[in-house]
Amino acid sequence: MLTATAEALLPVYAQMPVRPVSGRGVWLIDAGGQEWLDAYGGHAVASTGHCHPHVVAAIARQAETLLFYSAAVPLDGRERLASELAARCAVPGARVFFCNSGAEANENALHLARRATGRSGVVALEGGWHGRTVATLACTDGEKYQSWARGAGMPLARRVPFDDLEALQHTVDDTTAAVIIEPVQGLAGARDCAPGFLRAAREVCDHTGAALIFDEIQCGVGRCGAFTAAEAYGITPDAVTLAKGLASGLPVGAVVVGPRLATGVKTGDLGSTFGGGPVVCAAALATLEVIDREELVANAITVGARLTRGARALGVPRVSGRGLLLGLHLDRPAAEVQQALFARRILTGTASDPVVLRLMPPLTLASAEADRLLTGLAAVLQ
Repeated sequence: MLTATAEALLPVYAQMPVRPVSGRGVWLIDAGGQEWLDAYGGHAVASTGHCHPHVVAAIARQAETLLFYSAAVPLDGRERLASELAARCAVPGARVFFCNSGAEANENALHLARRATGRSGVVALEGGWHGRTVATLACTDGEKYQSWARGAGMPLARRVPFDDLEALQHTVDDTTAAVIIEPVQGLAGARDCAPGFLRAAREVCDHTGAALIFDEIQCGVGRCGAFTAAEAYGITPDAVTLAKGLASGLPVGAVVVGPRLATGVKTGDLGSTFGGGPVVCAAALATLEVIDREELVANAITVGARLTRGARALGVPRVSGRGLLLGLHLDRPAAEVQQALFARRILTGTASDPVVLRLMPPLTLASAEADRLLTGLAAVLQ
């Protein structure tokens, strides 16, 4: 048997200084038995905490009966999950397509928008992150990513400054198939769009005939104080994309679209071999049950407010974001603070803004655990 070695992996991810062997709730346990407080959640994925018993049991039950079959056959779990998401997302008359990741979900949402409108143009916001597939690279901010899209021959999305309503109104026109927006930008540092900007985006899309896509890969599934940020803001987009926290760690993506984008879709227009498989659907349904039973949306509001108050009391100049997707705007490089927190066995994230420390813990984070995080932060910032 080969010995495990990191040298066999492409070095595409910076590595945090922990090698977890198990996890429970908001805690990771390393090989030495030490506990690490996870305020990063594996990129906001561990929505119900690590190894929630209800989710683990649902996965085990499904794996024992039918491990996999593709969407070539109907499955009760897939249909139940689609019905749940259609009911929970702020898109009346919704239909759902399952895939395996957030980038896939966004790619398919853009495809449906282009198909429905007969147009090709896309408008995106500066600071937005939408994925590394070809079409999503064209919408993702950053010269490196845009150069990759250009190299693949993909026309770039037209970008407007964050929250700049006038620029949006001047950019979206009758060549625009879609406006794609993260209501709370993740990688940019948990930047939450102004409600007035999002309402105006809906109006601009209505006026021009463009589709409005809310990329909720990171901010959706209860993280921002409602099941979707669309609901929290009171906006009705034409499509909502979900992934990360939807199945508590199993790979899943979902495109939830209204009648405008769903009309006329037929066999063969979309496809994903593994999308909507029985085990991942069981995990996602169990995740939704935990979110409901343990009132994790309300917890995200309550504990998120506690973290916000605590950070401000420590002298953090500004806290952005909603619920348990927060950006601490520091007076020093966030990477330095992150490293100091690592030394206290606390995991956090950084952002494309070098002074923003990102917090996106499991939605199960309790007040006492939030206080533990604040205590560590206080020791680092003093």
